[in-house]
Amino acid sequence: MAITHLNHWLRYWIGAPIRKKLRAQLKRTWELTADCREVQRKTLQRILFLNAGSDLCRDHDLSGNLTEGSFARRMPISNYETFSPYIERLRNGENTALLGPKNFLEMFALTSGTTASTKHIPITTHFVNDYRRGWQTWGIAAFDDHPKLHNLRILQLCSDYDKYRTPSGIPCGNISGLVQQTQNPIVRSRYTVPAAAQKIDDPSLKYYYSLLCSLAAEDVGLISTANPSTVLQLIKVLSQHGQQLIRDLYDGRVRCPSSEVDATLACRKLRTRASQLDRILERSGSLQPTEVWPHLQLLAVWTGGSVAGYLPELRLHFPGISIRDHGLSASEGRMTIPFSDESSSGLLDIESHFFEFIPEEEWDSDQPDTLLADELEVGKLYHILLTTVSGLYRYNIHDVVECTGFRGTTPELKFLHKGAHISSVTGEKLTESQVVAAAQDVCPGVMPQFIVSPHWDNPPGYIVWVEAADQDFPFNRFDLALQSQNIEYQEKRTTGRLAPIKRQLVPAGTFQNLAQKRQSGVGGSEEQYKHPWLVPELDFSPVS
Repeated sequence: MAITHLNHWLRYWIGAPIRKKLRAQLKRTWELTADCREVQRKTLQRILFLNAGSDLCRDHDLSGNLTEGSFARRMPISNYETFSPYIERLRNGENTALLGPKNFLEMFALTSGTTASTKHIPITTHFVNDYRRGWQTWGIAAFDDHPKLHNLRILQLCSDYDKYRTPSGIPCGNISGLVQQTQNPIVRSRYTVPAAAQKIDDPSLKYYYSLLCSLAAEDVGLISTANPSTVLQLIKVLSQHGQQLIRDLYDGRVRCPSSEVDATLACRKLRTRASQLDRILERSGSLQPTEVWPHLQLLAVWTGGSVAGYLPELRLHFPGISIRDHGLSASEGRMTIPFSDESSSGLLDIESHFFEFIPEEEWDSDQPDTLLADELEVGKLYHILLTTVSGLYRYNIHDVVECTGFRGTTPELKFLHKGAHISSVTGEKLTESQVVAAAQDVCPGVMPQFIVSPHWDNPPGYIVWVEAADQDFPFNRFDLALQSQNIEYQEKRTTGRLAPIKRQLVPAGTFQNLAQKRQSGVGGSEEQYKHPWLVPELDFSPVS
């Protein structure tokens, strides 16, 4: 089924004004990199002026004319617990607890992370505007680097922004859902997955329905979702249920009990598409993504930190397709914007938030010295602190980043791992990024899922938890690779203070059950979930 020239020209001309605006925006981003310090000073003042008069600002004597140094002296480095009392009042309708009178609350983003309790992150209109600007800047650069994307469609998965409401009626959910729902209608028409998919709680149904709707379009050029494991799950559904998907596409309906996905699709056109897919299935034996979407240009997923372990398998399914990192982002805010394929490094988003950094040598200090963005050094590691328009000030998000370079005076950063994902039984400070790198060394193809955790013995050591199907995991070579990655681990192993790494087999499906358990809590979602390659708990077991 060829894409008609008429569709190409319609999309090109309708989108021309939007592209012109976004290219001007991208040009301005490049210009701002020349004076990072001044842009960050103005960003801090904008945030403080916007929330002036809030109870938090009064409690810490914060005003809009503070210098960076004065701000740091008055506001301590904080975590979610610092803001929790203010957020609880905000949830009950007391907007002035955390926000200024012109800073309107749109929703709360839910995060589960690795903690038991759900965090409610306030999302304001100003925050959404900054968040969207970052995505637009990322998007125009990616589309111009892959110009065919301007005429193609987007398979994008996101979660519901309105899972439930606070006592004062504020939606709680996922910010990506809000951004998609409020997207420009012209851009939103390019998405293959309808908004109804956000309301599906069952991940398997959501994947199936999203895939079915996307198979209706041959002209998919971009697949976008934060976690690469989500793309692999889509491929699994495509492979296992190809015949059923074709049959449902031919009939124009979804065979499932949920009324949320009881959709009627236009029959004649989709029967033609179903016949085309059926021929592909008969010829190849399975539906492969690059065959069903022959115009695919780009995958947009996270590539840094622990999720890098999924990339070898992803490349097997998408040979020759470029991958561009989403950038370092969380519910609390977007931190970097990558501008090149095959790299997790991105430019610091200095116009959206005010940033400070704790150097590696200060991590264990009770009162660490902090650096401003333009004071970083290439090759050094830092904890990143966020001050956002949504009222989170000097917020330690526990992300560890490496400065990889500069554009002008603005740093480029690469995400390594969460600060919480560091295990140090005898001072070795083993990180999740080192665990993933070591596994990639000994499993250069498709890397099996596993989890490393410490165990107490005489001497203590580490366990590699693997499912029975992966019992050939080369844990002895993995131990040597870890020593190459971490000199302190090597020293502790050499001196006998750490025992050789051990292998522990667990039943098939253990890691899938663990993922479902962690996603079942309020705030969990399949898009946000990251498989934990390193768990620093001494009493950890993946078997429930």
